[in-house]
Amino acid sequence: MEPRTLHLLPLFTSLVSLLSLPLPSHSSSIDSFVFVGCSQIKYTPNSPYESNLDSLLTSLANSATYSTYNNFTIMGSSPQDVVYGLYQCRGDLSMPDCATCVARTVSQLGSLCPQTCGGALQLQGCFVKYDNDTFLGVEDKTVVLKKCGPSVGYEAERMGRRDAVLESMGASSGGYRVGGSGDVQGVAQCVGDLSVGECQDCVSEAISRLKTDCGTAVYGDMFLGKCYARYTTAGAHSNAHPDHDSSHDDGEKTFAIIVGLLAGVALIIIFLTFMRKVFEGNGK
Repeated sequence: MEPRTLHLLPLFTSLVSLLSLPLPSHSSSIDSFVFVGCSQIKYTPNSPYESNLDSLLTSLANSATYSTYNNFTIMGSSPQDVVYGLYQCRGDLSMPDCATCVARTVSQLGSLCPQTCGGALQLQGCFVKYDNDTFLGVEDKTVVLKKCGPSVGYEAERMGRRDAVLESMGASSGGYRVGGSGDVQGVAQCVGDLSVGECQDCVSEAISRLKTDCGTAVYGDMFLGKCYARYTTAGAHSNAHPDHDSSHDDGEKTFAIIVGLLAGVALIIIFLTFMRKVFEGNGK
């Protein structure tokens, strides 16, 4: 395996595409799915890189019990075995919720990005990323996920409140920012490895894209490589105020149905293959 820069592809495989359908990003649950990206480069099973990756993911999960952000570099005997990683919890989470979210994210990465040299998973409450090429401290304003709600037409008062909230967050300082005006709520956050200036630059870009791309939508999400900005209007987007709702449960039920269907298809294929062999054997 040669070390190469990871280019994360959101919703890269068909499995990930299926996962994105039943688990909407507008569930209030901290562990509901938002997006995933996996590299196309695979590592060799039972290799030093796999061992280092396991160590990294364990370190991330352990660290989340006492810190809402951290990054690690696991060195190897050769440059190609080095692995870099970080996690970031949403700024309003308690430490127990942060630890739970990161542990869930780490456990899902292995199945969503099997044997890949790099992967990133964003849940509602936290973000985890690893790679075989360093990305720590590097600003990334690539659009990873854009989601705009339905447009209700231009309402000057409501759009004025929306723009005021976004501008307020853009003018704020700190890695985690919230704003509100009437029925409009907003939230923005940077990954903790960015400098103050890089964070400001990233959030400003996300907010600018939200206003341009989502127009008069009732809610909007703009996730860039190292930050995000989101807003909701009139309760259309529940994440600005995380109150429990049933959408996560509905998503899990739909996901279970899809998994069941896939398992059924697999069993049918196995049965047909077996029957073909039986008939071929009888024909000899």
